[in-house]
Amino acid sequence: MQLTVGGQPYTVKGLTWGPSMADAPKYMPDLKSMGVNTVRTWGTDASSKPLLDAAAANGLRVMNGFWLQPGGGPGSGGCANYVTDTTYKNTMLTEIATWVETYKSHPATLMWNVGNESVLGLQNCYSGAELEAQRNAYTTFVNDVAKKIHSIDADHPVTSTDAWTGAWPYYKRNAPDLDLYSMNAYGDICGVQQDWVEGGYTKPYIITETGPAGEWEVPDDANGVPDEPTDVQKRDGYTKAWECTTGHRGVALGATLFHYGLEHDFGGVWFNLIPDGLKRLSYYSVKKAFTGTNAGDNLPPVVSGMTVTPAGSAPAGQEFTVRADIRDPEGDAVTNKIFLSGNYANGDKRLVPAQFRSTGAGTFAVTAPEKLGVWKVYIQAEDGRGNAGIETKSVKVVAPPVSGTNVALNKPTTASSAQASYGDCPCPASNATDGKTGTRWASDWSDPQWIRVDLGAPTPIRKLQLVWTRPTPSPTRSRCPTTAPPGARSTPPPPATATSTPSMSRRPPVTSVST
Repeated sequence: MQLTVGGQPYTVKGLTWGPSMADAPKYMPDLKSMGVNTVRTWGTDASSKPLLDAAAANGLRVMNGFWLQPGGGPGSGGCANYVTDTTYKNTMLTEIATWVETYKSHPATLMWNVGNESVLGLQNCYSGAELEAQRNAYTTFVNDVAKKIHSIDADHPVTSTDAWTGAWPYYKRNAPDLDLYSMNAYGDICGVQQDWVEGGYTKPYIITETGPAGEWEVPDDANGVPDEPTDVQKRDGYTKAWECTTGHRGVALGATLFHYGLEHDFGGVWFNLIPDGLKRLSYYSVKKAFTGTNAGDNLPPVVSGMTVTPAGSAPAGQEFTVRADIRDPEGDAVTNKIFLSGNYANGDKRLVPAQFRSTGAGTFAVTAPEKLGVWKVYIQAEDGRGNAGIETKSVKVVAPPVSGTNVALNKPTTASSAQASYGDCPCPASNATDGKTGTRWASDWSDPQWIRVDLGAPTPIRKLQLVWTRPTPSPTRSRCPTTAPPGARSTPPPPATATSTPSMSRRPPVTSVST
């Protein structure tokens, strides 16, 4: 099996695209320097033209994506009914046809990719026999889209992405007009080949997202949150992903690795090659995979052996200790920064600068946040040459100790209201004075509310400690069915559809898949 462009063999050496489409001219030369020949998008509309133009100007091609509900594995973006909702299907078919007609002759167009992780994601919308009916109806609709695209554009192949090789039997049965399959797979990337062999498939595939193990695939640490791989492990994860993809010779036609993104937040540090524009070890591992060398590259600092003390009981507002071995391969001067993420404490995925002071080589005293719960602590070592090494561990922030006698302990406590059932409730007023930080009083969702503690007699009070919290749903992690290879990662939806239509003047080389 062979992918060809203009009659020449073509292996997809790609990255998924993160920056804005308008910024493509700024970043496309960097991709070219990495040996990238393809970028993948999840949505295609009028805003795609700057990306396509910049790709063509730098000799790269684009896998143009089309978003369908419920994309991104967890069912994000709505739950279409593919059995009965003909209006949605006709609308999407018309919209897709519009952009295929618009970009079919663009020199950067490589192929069309219809949907992202929807066969898997339908499990978050339906169950039982209805789920089975929806999966059959969805893949049948994908086939209708493929036929429509082929009727407009005979020069470029059509594929569809999922995050579960269990989707392939549905495509095999219901979507014969697809030219090839596509798969998102991370920690279990090396199992995709075996699933293809055991399934008796005949069509080739492309890996459309891959990289190191994701949040949903790693074990939890002592604080009960996913133990994020180190920069070195992530670097090796990209190398392994590429080797496993190219190792399926004659079937796997390449990969678009995840992710050429700029976000400097919880997910961005986990997967982005250039968070905040800083190049990671993983950036250079991808470059080496695609070009065969890192000769002449100035590599990032390496952070290793990171520890947090005390990791499970850091008092709010007080200092805890972070240590790590920080080394730069070229001996460049390194600037260290500390960030905190409240993703697991309050759902805030941002990385915020921490208050800290250096207490020695690779040792820092960091001030714990006031909000109780498990936080992520990040050391970011920058070499002043556009590179960064980032390591992260968790810390559990607890109420600071108070000396003396708790005069409110187990004293009669009343309140204006109390939640009978929600999350961890019932949450009666007595929970506020039971001496346990794992329980809480929760009022109704209205103002004003009050709580009263009867101390029994006039009592001198030296200090009042209020452990304030608010009910926050636990962050969910996308996980695949137990019978499926992991890989269901939540993916951002495409940009909103615009109305302007770009003009085309050149006919691109024909892309074809031969078996």
